[in-house]
Amino acid sequence: MALEMRVLQADEWDVWYDHLELAFGGVPESPEERELYKSLTEVDRSLGVWDGDACVGSAGAFSFRLSVPGGAVVPAAGVTMVGVSPTHRRRGVLTSLMRRQLDDIRAGGEPLAVLTASDPAIYGRFGYGPASYALAVEVDTTRVRLSVPPGTDAIRLRLVDPQRALADCERVYAALVPTRPGMPARQPGWEHQSLLDAPAMRGGGSPLKCVVAEREDGEVVGYARYRVKPDWDLTGSEGRVEVSDLDALDPAACAALWRYLFSIDLTWTVRATRRPVDDPLLHLVSDIRRSQPRTRDSLHVRLVDLAAALEARTYGAPVDVVLAVRDPFGPWNEGRWRLVADAKGVARCTRTEEAADLELSVRELGSAYLGGITLTSLGAAGLVRELRPGALAETSRAFAGDVAPWLPHGF
Repeated sequence: MALEMRVLQADEWDVWYDHLELAFGGVPESPEERELYKSLTEVDRSLGVWDGDACVGSAGAFSFRLSVPGGAVVPAAGVTMVGVSPTHRRRGVLTSLMRRQLDDIRAGGEPLAVLTASDPAIYGRFGYGPASYALAVEVDTTRVRLSVPPGTDAIRLRLVDPQRALADCERVYAALVPTRPGMPARQPGWEHQSLLDAPAMRGGGSPLKCVVAEREDGEVVGYARYRVKPDWDLTGSEGRVEVSDLDALDPAACAALWRYLFSIDLTWTVRATRRPVDDPLLHLVSDIRRSQPRTRDSLHVRLVDLAAALEARTYGAPVDVVLAVRDPFGPWNEGRWRLVADAKGVARCTRTEEAADLELSVRELGSAYLGGITLTSLGAAGLVRELRPGALAETSRAFAGDVAPWLPHGF
């Protein structure tokens, strides 16, 4: 029987999601998690590959709006729920799904597609490049101290129910979106993702807790969500604080929240994952080695409409460069493009017959797009070829940002 690809119907969602769980190892999610993702799934943007009555392949997309350098928020397809059943791998199912999905994204007018990769080696051949990294720390709070900035003691901290504090926390998050590339402006429903708290998700830790940071006038300027995981040995307590979210609008609130987390009784360690790689915490701790910083890839970016994507962001320096771009999976992007950005960072990108200054693939453009990975570093790896002396450094300065891109949550 021939395989059939089609857009998902609402009454097929459970079978489709069962397939996805199987593709990712067969461990079922909690009912709460499953119900949330069912409510967030955009059925008309979800594809299934069927072998008779069995779903054997899946791919979906969320309609995101993503912050880019300069503060603009740009439409982007959040590629998600991609999987192929073990019985149908190495048969072109994934390639056919990615082909159909990219064509649909282009037809819908979104200039960008983004994803997080369970296996980062898979998606480069479809034009996705790693564009941001996530920092993880595990701090020995018995031996590491914090140096806090002036004003920290004026911040009031208050423990609140996570649900009751949600509106205040979302206001803080929304204010941060234009200040840091790579953050999705949360669409309705996504605010509930950070409150998922099924017992099976706690890993032996406490129910989710929330502390908010307030100024003297009562304005909430930061928050942290966390769990405490108690542990004991013959010497006494060895508990750990697991930080799931921490956002703040100013240095004092940021430091006050970290200081609070470091001081929770009966805990020796604070662990946080999915932090920005330029997190202020790295400069507050007394001993960076005992904080054990490490990074991994996070958001992968693909330019779907190259000209529209490059014009949507601003640039940190004037530039006039001709890019020779390879994009075998999106041939409409292939060819030479002239990118001109003025002193204000506003850019125009048009096709040209002029001689190229740089040669690269759309994957490298995706990696550099959010400003966190430099074109010079990609050039040093042999992934960007300089055809005009000086062009690589000039273009790299224009693309680079002052703030590291950051994806604060998965999707």
